Amino acid sequence: MEIRNIAIIAHVDHGKTKLTDALLRQTGMVTDDKVSMDSNALEQERGITIYAKNTSLFYKNTKINIVDTPGHADFGSEVERVLRSVDCVLLVVDAQEGPMPQTKFVLRKSLELGLKPIVVINKIDKPAAMPTWTQERVLELFMDLGANYEQMDFTTVFAIAKDGVAMTSLTDERKDLTPLLDTILDKVASATIKADEPFTFQAFNLGYDNYLGRMGVGRVYHGKAKPGQKVLVKKHSGEIIAGTLTKIFSFEGTTRKEVDEVEAGDIVMLAGLPELYIGDTVCIEPEQALLPEIKIDEPTISLNFLVNNSPFAGREGKMVTNSQIRERLERELKVNVGLKIDFSAGDYYKVYGRGELHIVVLLENMRREGYEVQVSQPQVIIKEENGVKVEPYEEVTIDIHKDFTGMVIDKLAKRKGQLVTMQPNDHQTRLIYHIPTRGILGYRGEFVVDTRGEGILCTEFIGFKPFAGDIDKRASGSMISGETGKALAYSLANLQERGNLYIEPNTDIYEGMIIGDTAKGLDMTVNPIKGKKLTNMRSSNADMAIQLTRPMIMTLERGLEIMSEDEYLEVTPQSIRLRKQALTEIDRARSERKKD
Repeated sequence: MEIRNIAIIAHVDHGKTKLTDALLRQTGMVTDDKVSMDSNALEQERGITIYAKNTSLFYKNTKINIVDTPGHADFGSEVERVLRSVDCVLLVVDAQEGPMPQTKFVLRKSLELGLKPIVVINKIDKPAAMPTWTQERVLELFMDLGANYEQMDFTTVFAIAKDGVAMTSLTDERKDLTPLLDTILDKVASATIKADEPFTFQAFNLGYDNYLGRMGVGRVYHGKAKPGQKVLVKKHSGEIIAGTLTKIFSFEGTTRKEVDEVEAGDIVMLAGLPELYIGDTVCIEPEQALLPEIKIDEPTISLNFLVNNSPFAGREGKMVTNSQIRERLERELKVNVGLKIDFSAGDYYKVYGRGELHIVVLLENMRREGYEVQVSQPQVIIKEENGVKVEPYEEVTIDIHKDFTGMVIDKLAKRKGQLVTMQPNDHQTRLIYHIPTRGILGYRGEFVVDTRGEGILCTEFIGFKPFAGDIDKRASGSMISGETGKALAYSLANLQERGNLYIEPNTDIYEGMIIGDTAKGLDMTVNPIKGKKLTNMRSSNADMAIQLTRPMIMTLERGLEIMSEDEYLEVTPQSIRLRKQALTEIDRARSERKKD
């Protein structure tokens, strides 16, 4: 049986996973409409792919291995690793939005590896869809990225993934995905079969099982292998580790299947090699050559993970100790290769990640597992190169209504953003900026408010550039509770005039907890538990109902965005709170004097 290896790549929310799901349903690999490649609860809630996943389907006596990749920039390292192990990519592009920042990122990686993509223009049923315009923009992107003539002669397929239809021409009948499947068989080369050569395998992803330990997902480049076979794990450092394959799994539909043998060209999962890491070569003979190294993108932000020591510590979580947090982070390192952790401090752990969402996903998974933790403000990683202070920069692409253009330009200029391109189109404007990562931290929530939720903001890491200087971002201060107890509506009604509240009446609060922000930009200690004094005198407004505006509910993303350097974000299974590191007003004053 012939094998085809492909990856599906795209910008976030352009329809990769829906297309994969539709292919599996049409080929009978999945019969339940509720089953999706995004099986993780967090992925389903957010509507994005976080982890690269493997599947396969069978069509016309051919096995097609498919890797569904993340579309968010924070998980770009996952995409790059996958591309080395496939022979072609399906580049999915939204027919309305056209190429976006992550489209550019994943396409650049594909072209650099010599892959010739098949372009799938998806969502052509949108009222504002412009498939022909999108096709032209994609071609321009190919040219801008230095594609060769063969790569620019790409095949285009038009699709509506949610309906499970594809066409090679816009005028064709909309029936099913057969045109796309036939295109894959026609345009993707059969995986090279070198069954008579010694076994060679390279891992591009990792998995973990409580019983089987660390497992490696990758491609078999040469030869065959069976469970029980003795192998060598060769690292680019020169180290060689002997091991035994305990189990081998192949992928079928949304499940993995244990197999007795695997051969060259297939994408499989190997168990029994605890020292296996991304990019390692698994082979039989010591003299076999190493496969090319797979590099992992460097982190761009860092923050501290600490034991939760707030007055409410231990109320909700089961995993609350320093050793439990350390064990969980060590376990995360076994599969999350984009993460780095410094354990040397002892009383806290410095975690390095690719971006805010990368950290948010880790925190969300931990709180769902019963962990309590508090984290410090994210800090951008600043380093020196050739004696010059440098920091990470992002390319920011913004699509907004023309009425909001002036406001966005003004705010990004204050954050050291450099306007690269401004493209007006009817009532919409596309802005492309180069901006320090420091400048974009904390701006997303503000952007949503400024554009009334209608704007689109996407980022792509573009490298380290000279330090841009100080950035004054925070226009609001913190509203800090000076008391412990339950917040009362009477008090909150008076406080809401001073800024935005984060809590509702009857919420348990403690001294030092942040319950809102202040409009004037200065921290303010307040009393949210103060009730109305009772008298026997009737006032003119005695019977007036208390009117409270809806509070700004604290989320992980919002907390990481708005917190100050002297604050912690308290994360528990049921609650997310902001607090001052020094809980009492006296302690905060002492800390300020020490700084001076």
